[in-house]
Amino acid sequence: MLEHGGRLRKAALEYGIAEADWLDLSSGLAPWPFPVPEIPLRAWARLPETDDGLEQAACDYYGATQVLPVAGSQMAIQLLPRLRRSGKVGVLSPCYAEHAEAWRRSGYIVREVLEQEVDFYIDNLDVLVVVNPNNPTGLSLTPNRLLDWHARMAQRGGWLVVDEAFMDNTPHLSLAPYAHQVGLIVLRSFGKFFGLAGVRLGFVLAERKLLKLLAEQVGPWAVSGPTRVLGQACLRDTEGHARQRKRTDEAGKRLAQLLEQYGFAPHGGCALFQWLMIERAAELHEFMARRGILLRLFTHNSSLRFGLPADEADWVRLEQSLQAFVKETQ
Repeated sequence: MLEHGGRLRKAALEYGIAEADWLDLSSGLAPWPFPVPEIPLRAWARLPETDDGLEQAACDYYGATQVLPVAGSQMAIQLLPRLRRSGKVGVLSPCYAEHAEAWRRSGYIVREVLEQEVDFYIDNLDVLVVVNPNNPTGLSLTPNRLLDWHARMAQRGGWLVVDEAFMDNTPHLSLAPYAHQVGLIVLRSFGKFFGLAGVRLGFVLAERKLLKLLAEQVGPWAVSGPTRVLGQACLRDTEGHARQRKRTDEAGKRLAQLLEQYGFAPHGGCALFQWLMIERAAELHEFMARRGILLRLFTHNSSLRFGLPADEADWVRLEQSLQAFVKETQ
């Protein structure tokens, strides 16, 4: 299993700090979960139905023609390699590590490429995987550039897979409206923007034939009845969407300014997190953890990802810890 953020229980045991006393900034999740609606008893008692309105709610929200609900976009990441024969896969890196891992495990030749290298390698690839906005760097690519890459891939029977897990704050940059085109696969995550990661819900947007093939791999009833009720309610809550975008946008900017104030100007980020490359990343991570603040450490490139504090007390706690680190290490 690869390392991920959100392993709060492990940190609590390691540092001897009760789970309730932590400020967990290790996952790029909105810290304000959408309200959970009342779940009818029938959602618990009956097998899930696929004509209950969830798919239509997702199509309306994403601006897509058709979607396939899955138990988190992680499920799709692991199953997509089954739909092709072995070949060469390019993964725009650094990014969410599960993408490269899933293709490697399925026997593909995987090359992790930088943004400026894509045009050089693309004509020799069978699949190109892009996370947009990228996690953890926050790099955001324009639809026109991605559609150009898709056209080059599709003319040879290739795929462009775009993971839009952090796209909800910038829907105008999404490729969802184009996902009906052959060779374009868009993944959307539900838990991050809606602050409900424990629900395990995601969507695959693609042309109908590919979704049918993927559905056969997913199997029946992959998304539970209660999850379908909750997902539909959240996807249709337009007032909640506007409120969430506003406060995450504001918090993301505030976080960037706070880090810069103490000499840690972010190298990238988006509305839900900020990313910092620093030689002393491991030291800062350890310093914060001893104070009950959990960050996401990337050891391979000595960087940290900071999630959003939920309230003013959390902001004060983070600022005081940053201030203490600067004072103690000057």
